[in-house]
Amino acid sequence: MKEKLGWKSWLVIWVAGMAGQLAWVIENNFFNTYVYAKIAPNPDVITWMVALSAVVSTVSTFLMGTISDRVGKRRFLILIGYVMWGATTILFGVTQFFKGILLMSIMVVVFDCIMSFFGSMGNDCGFNAWTTDITTPSNRGTLGTVLSIQPVIATIVGTVAFGAIVDAFKVFEVNGQVLDYFMLFLIVGIVVIIVGIVSFFMMKESPNLMPRRSESFAQDLKKPFNFKLLKESKLLLFVLLIFTAFFISFNVYFPHMLNYFIYNCEGVNWLCDSLGMSGAQTTIAGAIMAVGMLLSIPLVALSGKYLNKQKFVPILLIAIGANVLGLLILFFGGLFGVSGLGQIILLVIGTFLVGGGYMGLYQALMTWVKNLFPEDMRSQFEGIRMIFYVAIPMFLGTFVGNLIIKFLGTPITLRYETGDVAGYAPNYWLFIVGAGLATLTFIPIFLARRELSKQKTTI
Repeated sequence: MKEKLGWKSWLVIWVAGMAGQLAWVIENNFFNTYVYAKIAPNPDVITWMVALSAVVSTVSTFLMGTISDRVGKRRFLILIGYVMWGATTILFGVTQFFKGILLMSIMVVVFDCIMSFFGSMGNDCGFNAWTTDITTPSNRGTLGTVLSIQPVIATIVGTVAFGAIVDAFKVFEVNGQVLDYFMLFLIVGIVVIIVGIVSFFMMKESPNLMPRRSESFAQDLKKPFNFKLLKESKLLLFVLLIFTAFFISFNVYFPHMLNYFIYNCEGVNWLCDSLGMSGAQTTIAGAIMAVGMLLSIPLVALSGKYLNKQKFVPILLIAIGANVLGLLILFFGGLFGVSGLGQIILLVIGTFLVGGGYMGLYQALMTWVKNLFPEDMRSQFEGIRMIFYVAIPMFLGTFVGNLIIKFLGTPITLRYETGDVAGYAPNYWLFIVGAGLATLTFIPIFLARRELSKQKTTI
């Protein structure tokens, strides 16, 4: 019999989950467009920002996850994490008031790392571990559906609304500085702070969550790094390797998609002019991405029924196939120079398949891995997941993407208050490399399916 969650728990899941996803949309998309809009068309800045923040996020999850498991509490992580997450998002916007490309580049990397530390503390150690605490394998498929739809909704709302905020505040200046991105980071930061405070007072800890202090803090901190645990649980290891294989591919192209739409798609300019929205490329680029994601929601909702029945492998195979097909459409559309309305149609279809594949895979993996975590180390094992899901893929994927842009990207020159700066815009070559790397995900999926078959045979 499937256990039900109370309405307060569902409200916190939706509100805190959505706030976290909106904050990640800011980091994963608009921090990157901010670099091109305010600093320089230089993929090196984005690469170091993404790679180092990934490492910091992982360290945060291990450190704060160990504390959380030892004291048997999640609420305080969400409160402190979300409040500081919002505050540091606002702080990131202050970087536009620094002088000089080098100083601004260094500070966006530093502030992104600080923000990532608190974001992982609140979302990965606190919120994700709490959702695992209050659910069981019988209802985690439903939870997985909700948690997978949230990034879609956040991407839809975020890319459109955030792009509109950026374009709307272009008319406001202080000391010669346009406040477009600053106001975006200020608004989102305040929302995340409020949600963290409200969630703290609404949520309840799981009655089954108990303090785990069998050893010293240092010994507990090292425990997840005892990879004998993964050797003993081969299925968990293979599921984590699926995370790694797919998200290396994902991080080759995804951090650069909005910049690709804005700076290298003639169709975006064509649509701006057709709608009488000249200069609103950020809004239009976000809307194109949002439409593609919106179309994928019914597919994600449908797959939740299969995940409650533990049908993980079929969902993963379909998801990877859709993702690769979408990337090929984006690549060939760019390679053959499709423009105008034709390009817009291909961008929407490609984004739909890429986004739908990503969400289906994320939904299946998050549900599956939660079932495999040791019960007494759930928050700490979020740190293990972060190594395979964030640290390794973001570090490797973004450096591959950076090399592609620097050697195969489109040369551009952008004008800033301090003068013109030359650089490179991302182009369609990112998508074919991403598609090739994504096919490698079939290897750990095959290994996981074989291990699953072995376990069923021995039971």
